Amino acid sequence: MATTANDNFNDWLRDAHAMEKQAEQMLTAQAERLEHYPELRARIVQHIDETRWQHSVLDEILARRGTDNSVLKDIGARLVAFGQAVGGMAASDEVVKGAMAGYVFENVEIASYTALIAAAKSVGDAATQAQLEQILEQEKAMAAWLLDHLPQITQAFLARSATPGVEAKK
Repeated sequence: MATTANDNFNDWLRDAHAMEKQAEQMLTAQAERLEHYPELRARIVQHIDETRWQHSVLDEILARRGTDNSVLKDIGARLVAFGQAVGGMAASDEVVKGAMAGYVFENVEIASYTALIAAAKSVGDAATQAQLEQILEQEKAMAAWLLDHLPQITQAFLARSATPGVEAKK
């Protein structure tokens, strides 16, 4: 049995919904642990707000398209995010690895929204396409910020790490 473009598109939208739940949980866990990197923490908190907005937009899109999110995918994404958060807590260089992982995750989101925009165009859903383009711009901005600030985050970590009695990890 063939799968229609709309079926695939709806499935990918449910994937994006779960991905944003995962992103929110990962970002929140990271922001709660950041003590010595205020600029990074502030940008992450800003992106948490963007991520919550993105999630609400995806809820709206799914409702408009007559489908709903996948509870199983959402739960799976939350479990993955929890595992990543716990794993990150054990790393002595958590802040650097977290920034690198964040950059990678943002690029996964960029790829996802790029495909979703193409699918929206293919099925003739201009309203959804416009909303997804807004989300894509936020993801690109976060990825660019992380890449631009990774040297500064790394240098700050190294300086703190080399100073006796100063915690560098978070």
